[in-house]
Amino acid sequence: MDGQENERRETGGERTPAAGRTRRWIGRVRRPGRPRRDSGWRRLGVALAVLAVTFGGVVAGTYAGGHIFTDIGPFRAELSLRPALTGSTTVDIPPLGALILDSHDGPTHLTVQLGALDQGRTEALIDDPASISRASQSAVQDVRAGVLRLGLRTLACAVLATLLLAALAFRDTRRTAWAGGLALVITGGSLGLAAGTMRPQAIEEPRYEGLLVNAPAIVGDARRIANDYTKYAEQLQRLVGNVSKLYTTVSALPVYQPAPGTTRVLHVSDMHLNPTGWQLIRTVVDQFGINVVIDTGDITDWGSEPEASFVNSIGVLKKPYVYIRGNHDSPRTAAAVAAQPNAIVLNNSTVTVDGLTIAGIGDPRFTPDKNTSPAGSDLTPQVANQVISTGEQLAATIARSPRPVNIALVHDPASAGPLSGACPLVLAGHTHARQVSKLPEVPGKKPTTLMVEGSTGGAGLRGLEGEKPTPLSMTVLYFDQEKQLQAYDDITVGGTGQAQVNLERHVIKNPAEGDAVPVTPTPTRGGSESPVPPSGTAPSPTATR
Repeated sequence: MDGQENERRETGGERTPAAGRTRRWIGRVRRPGRPRRDSGWRRLGVALAVLAVTFGGVVAGTYAGGHIFTDIGPFRAELSLRPALTGSTTVDIPPLGALILDSHDGPTHLTVQLGALDQGRTEALIDDPASISRASQSAVQDVRAGVLRLGLRTLACAVLATLLLAALAFRDTRRTAWAGGLALVITGGSLGLAAGTMRPQAIEEPRYEGLLVNAPAIVGDARRIANDYTKYAEQLQRLVGNVSKLYTTVSALPVYQPAPGTTRVLHVSDMHLNPTGWQLIRTVVDQFGINVVIDTGDITDWGSEPEASFVNSIGVLKKPYVYIRGNHDSPRTAAAVAAQPNAIVLNNSTVTVDGLTIAGIGDPRFTPDKNTSPAGSDLTPQVANQVISTGEQLAATIARSPRPVNIALVHDPASAGPLSGACPLVLAGHTHARQVSKLPEVPGKKPTTLMVEGSTGGAGLRGLEGEKPTPLSMTVLYFDQEKQLQAYDDITVGGTGQAQVNLERHVIKNPAEGDAVPVTPTPTRGGSESPVPPSGTAPSPTATR
């Protein structure tokens, strides 16, 4: 008995029938004071490991799955979420730059990258000017729906990535579940904080990056322009419809009746991305029986890749479309125009369409690129030499043409001087102000008329900077069977405060000399009348466009 008692004392436990059990029980005996300290450190280590794995899974899941593609108005856009120290939103408009918005709080950053224009939606805007207002309203709904989808996708990807990472790291069901639950709380809490602190008014106070740094100076007060454009779009819905009445008005004029075989040419210029201009062009092409459309450039604003899809409406016209590049059009823009099935891009070259031989050359500058246009559009001595040299190149091309050239095309009228006597008619744009004048005559050469078109797109958004929007303008030219200009119709669609469509006919008194006699203006009104000034009395053009 004493031996057994001593054995129990030495082992610190009761004697068991099996020696193995006694030894296992003895193995679990720990020194006094250590169990709690060791267990506490171990739990802390496990908790830190779960937390680290959770954060790693959330970040990996967010980067892997936190992005979607969605439609915002006519644009195809990519929305993406990224972890960040402070909440903000970046609206990326490549290659122009970005807008940085202080839109929300929380450790999430939203990026909205606008891509190419959707052709179907763009054509819908062109067909129905009223859809411009609807598109601006639906764009907000598109963004909300896209952000909701993005949030749910990000949450699911973050939790799934955390579960996979925890399962590989711990190989323990309970710890994996804790990591997944923690990922759900962290990601859901961050997204909830961002949604709860959303500040829609942040769009009114953006920070600009890239080329958009100059945006406030270029377009003025964005809020005022947006309000003016809303009013303008509402009136244009009625005005564009009134253009169809011009055909009836023109046919009633007894002064000039186009003879059989007359070639009708529509001259447009400086669209500057205004989709309403396409609807006006299509209406005039249909109503006036246009044979050829001539575009003297600046169809875009920055010549960027997203803008290139704007030219897709050229193919809808189904008429030959002769184009030269303006100083706001890039080579990429010209390539997009050339890709249209009915388009012809001239670059110091000639083409014969419907019996008319047309020569044209693109502008030597690309205003957004300071390497080719260091002074922008300003008419400095360096720029003057560039544009005059362009006219000289085209004059040499016309001199080598095997067929007499009927029309020469330049973007800037400053290029027209060397073309005097080279052909009877030069068409230009750039100044956003309509003018008709005679070029200084060259002895022994026939006179040359220079016709400068206004802006068919109302100069885009910049046309809303003044008190009244720049009117949309275009000209229909009538050529007889000998391809001499017989008459032309100036068409002007007014803006806010001048709600009318105005037509002014000019009949050439002596076609060989190009002298024109204006006929009484015939406005088709949607509001107050404000006739277009007679030819030759347009405001003096400015150099910067």
